Amino acid sequence: MENLKNKTIGSFVAEDFRTAAVFSKYRIDFCCKGNRTVTEVCEKQNIDADALLENVLQVVQSENSGSIDFNSWPLDLLADYIEKTHHRYVEEKTNILLPFLDKLCKVHGANHPELFKINELFIGCAGELSQHMKKEELILFPFVKRMVKTKESDGILSQPSFGTVSNPIAMMMHEHDNEGERFREIAALTDNYTPPADACTTYRVTFAMLKEFEADLHKHIHLENNILFPKAVTLEKDFVEVE
Repeated sequence: MENLKNKTIGSFVAEDFRTAAVFSKYRIDFCCKGNRTVTEVCEKQNIDADALLENVLQVVQSENSGSIDFNSWPLDLLADYIEKTHHRYVEEKTNILLPFLDKLCKVHGANHPELFKINELFIGCAGELSQHMKKEELILFPFVKRMVKTKESDGILSQPSFGTVSNPIAMMMHEHDNEGERFREIAALTDNYTPPADACTTYRVTFAMLKEFEADLHKHIHLENNILFPKAVTLEKDFVEVE
């Protein structure tokens, strides 16, 4: 048990995504801050590390009922999955949530002024994520796929304009941190997505969608921060000669 306390949160989730539910229950960020060890997190958040690990191990040792092992996927396949699943999800849901939040501000803003801040935060999120995903789709992901193909053909990897893959990855991880912090603020303003007593159907649906959006964003960031990005850095190091 003691050696597991020095293992990072992100590595647990990378090996078995079902453990994400345990960390979420303890309000532990497994995506943006997944590089922290169990000991670091538990000391900072005053959590019993032994109790946390017992819960994690119960999940890991239970029968796996079809959980996807993203950690074993080829990097080009994982990049495609992230783009076609999580990027498209963000695009679809922001187009729905933006008008819903605008409507809530107009109808309920007088009684619930926090809605204006929630709307402002989500507008910022939608804009930043749109630009973020474009950079991944046009710059980072194509380079990751090129590395995979070059490795398979025993070719020589030409140096990209950004120098090394660590440079765009550092930028993407910084932007992930920003969105993680933005959604922590949204969660606090919504009382963890709990609609007030006078909430109409649109109000309740919007809060439910925001909660789902945050959960998808956590998985999205986890797949990149804890699996795709570190493996891309490792893969680049396999190329001895870079021109």
